[in-house]
Amino acid sequence: MEYQHALKFIRKRHIRHRWVSLTVAAILPPEWTKRLIDLNVTRLTDEDLAWADYAFIGATSVQRVSVLQVISRCKAIRVTVVAGGPLFTTEYEQFKDVDHLVLNEAEVTLPPFLADLERGYARHIYMTSEFANIQKTPAPLWELADLQQYATMSIQFTRGCPYHCEFCNVTVLFGHRSRTKTIGQIIAELDSFYNLGWRGSTFFVDDNFIGNKRYLRTELLPALIEWQKDKVGMPFYTATSINLADDEHLMHMMVEAGFDQVFIGIETPNEESLTECGKKQNKSRNLVEDVKRIQRAGLHVQGGFIVGFDNDTPSIFRRQIDFIQKSGIVMENVAILQAPTGSRLYERLRREGRLLGQMLFDVAYGSTNFVPTMDIATLREGYKDIMRNIYSPEHYYQRVKTFLQEYKPPKIVAPLNLRDIPVFFRSIYHLGIIGKERFPYWRLLWTCLHRPKLFPMAIKLAIYGHHYRKVTELHIL
Repeated sequence: MEYQHALKFIRKRHIRHRWVSLTVAAILPPEWTKRLIDLNVTRLTDEDLAWADYAFIGATSVQRVSVLQVISRCKAIRVTVVAGGPLFTTEYEQFKDVDHLVLNEAEVTLPPFLADLERGYARHIYMTSEFANIQKTPAPLWELADLQQYATMSIQFTRGCPYHCEFCNVTVLFGHRSRTKTIGQIIAELDSFYNLGWRGSTFFVDDNFIGNKRYLRTELLPALIEWQKDKVGMPFYTATSINLADDEHLMHMMVEAGFDQVFIGIETPNEESLTECGKKQNKSRNLVEDVKRIQRAGLHVQGGFIVGFDNDTPSIFRRQIDFIQKSGIVMENVAILQAPTGSRLYERLRREGRLLGQMLFDVAYGSTNFVPTMDIATLREGYKDIMRNIYSPEHYYQRVKTFLQEYKPPKIVAPLNLRDIPVFFRSIYHLGIIGKERFPYWRLLWTCLHRPKLFPMAIKLAIYGHHYRKVTELHIL
């Protein structure tokens, strides 16, 4: 479960709601009675299944084990199963028990399935090579979800990515061209959950938010800036590529519109490995300075890092540690390289006879689904060394200080909620009194006294540090 150790502090069940299931619900016939069961926040009961005529299941690869359990329960009581989403699109041959596979983008394949279903002869599989016109995508039915169970909401502005990194299957699923929704769609979607009482952070789940910079500058960001004027404040965050650092004006517009955090796939400081995986946008750059430039603009950078490329040698582990510490990136997703089904990497490794199977998620962290060029024991131990190092209290809190030294607090901040006060006191107890990190925790808070606007960020990062240390201790070391 994502950020489960951090979510305990804020009394939420999951980090964010997946907008996809609610969009599918909006495409289904309006006369149907619909019920959403999000297995991230609630249990699927026998009563839920007995109530349903059809069970629509959507999932990603990380949920493969849970999916098989749900399908088995549905088949046991003869509930018709309709399945779609990334997992089924890339691995549909593995799910023989699914009654109807509605693959690729639901805006394209779901309507013909529904039409055939109404006529009484729905096929087993629906698939297409066509990409949807997302300007016709309906707004998600947020009223079906219990928003209070989530730490953040999600919304999608664009679909598709202009890059083609070897280890990524995004372009296989959604193409290279960055397709955009209309400004009217985005504002309507924001209004829909704002009017339901949502005041927290919202994640733009785009494959690459800056894939269409011109449209951002001239249409979306000005509209978001205007939308925020009569609101109490709704922070945004998203995923983007490192070349955001080249556009000072765009960064400032994003901050003015309410963005305070971006996820960037740094991957590796090894130029040979960047060439190997086709990450051309990261090559021949001062990546540390790029990160600092983005953070000085007021955007907190969360980074993705990978070890296990064919061009990696044992020196990569120390290089990754040094890069992370120098950059001031506080929150890192570090992983051993895996090959997603459908990616160029998956196909290359299959041709080379190095593929071991599908991506692994149901085992301890530090696994891979192919034979690496580096000795596997060396790779796993090096990965563990990175995690031990960067999430030790000493090094983690040092990065927090490095980050806060240059970071400018966002202009738009979610309003103070009375529920935020218990979060602060829980952090004091768990981190400042009984935690292993209590001394660096108090030193961090002391350094924020002369810049009190940084205090909420410092508490947030301290809580996330606790989460990453727990994950490291329980699953990696």
